[in-house]
Amino acid sequence: MKSIYSFIITPKKKRYNNEIKIGNKSLITNTNVEDYNLVSKEAIIVSVPLAFKTIIKPGDEVMIHHNIFRRWYDQKGNQRNSSSYFKEDLYFCNIDQIYLYKRNNKWNAVEDRCFIKPIKENNVLTANIEQKHIGILKIGNSFLEALDIRPGDLVGFKPGREWEFIVDDERLYCMKSNNIVIKYEYQGNEEEYNPSWARSC
Repeated sequence: MKSIYSFIITPKKKRYNNEIKIGNKSLITNTNVEDYNLVSKEAIIVSVPLAFKTIIKPGDEVMIHHNIFRRWYDQKGNQRNSSSYFKEDLYFCNIDQIYLYKRNNKWNAVEDRCFIKPIKENNVLTANIEQKHIGILKIGNSFLEALDIRPGDLVGFKPGREWEFIVDDERLYCMKSNNIVIKYEYQGNEEEYNPSWARSC
């Protein structure tokens, strides 16, 4: 079973990451299936497209766009699957909806995507927890390497690019390479910021 132009994927666990354990009980953390924040972005590749070659292979774990697994309500109040739904637990996914793939226990960016770790705000005169539009490159790509920007570098990025992912219990921001606009020198007081809830997702 192969699609001509799309990957076929299945959720790694469930479609939504909206359940937490408290003691021996489970708590649902959202009341609306249309809320994208708790839609799972973790998937497994079932098959790859016939139309083009890709480094991604069947069985690979991937991070995807939240709308693929997302449910919604139509005008009559009936719950519907996204347009990516194929059948049972299978979904179509385009290459531009895949942001990371895992190989040999290491995450790799797809095409021009990259992932930034926010850093703590060290200005005591502000209520902000993390510095705005600055972070540490965690997962880079060949486009950035050509500019000598590599994982571990301190970079600045355009406003409004904080698209949140939880990757191995770390909250990272996904963006495109051209959203990074500057490479900074470390001052020595930078500290990564990872909220405690990210480690329980």
